[in-house]
Amino acid sequence: MQSLTNRKKVVSNKEMTWVEKLYLPAILGGMRITLKHIFSKKTTISYPEQKREFSQVYRGMHVLKRDEKGAERCTACGLCAVACPAEAITMVAAERKKGEEHLYREEKYAATYEINMLRCIFCGDCEEACPKESIFLTDRIVPADLKRGEFVYGKDKLVEPVDKPIDISKRQTPEVLEFKKNKKLTHNR
Repeated sequence: MQSLTNRKKVVSNKEMTWVEKLYLPAILGGMRITLKHIFSKKTTISYPEQKREFSQVYRGMHVLKRDEKGAERCTACGLCAVACPAEAITMVAAERKKGEEHLYREEKYAATYEINMLRCIFCGDCEEACPKESIFLTDRIVPADLKRGEFVYGKDKLVEPVDKPIDISKRQTPEVLEFKKNKKLTHNR
């Protein structure tokens, strides 16, 4: 019977010659490959000193954005957590108290907001699901660590500082902006 892939090989059991038994041709072939790679251009970079060029649509560490007045945009609606295929996002909603109008945009806000970076697959579904445009994936790299607990990012690591807003305009290509505009138009109907 003929195989479907046509990948079968005929194996021969021929005797090795005395030159092949010395393994000299194999050693010289290996040395030739080694010397070729020694003098070629290196593909590795020294990371902290050198930065690699990333694509414009690279998805890195998350950020919870603030509005123009410095208030948190997230209203703890839970759509990002529902849209997350890895179930990496958890949150607890709370009611805004009197006097906290400058801290939170709406009456409901996320008292705790956590993303487990070990589970996250950086798909961007949370970014697309958010109706308030509060969560975005930035071009920042998630720092490495030795303990698993350090990868559960809370609001202390996710919310952008009031005085230093994080620029997300590099990832906002015209195609992405057009998609979001069309999505808003369909939601408003």
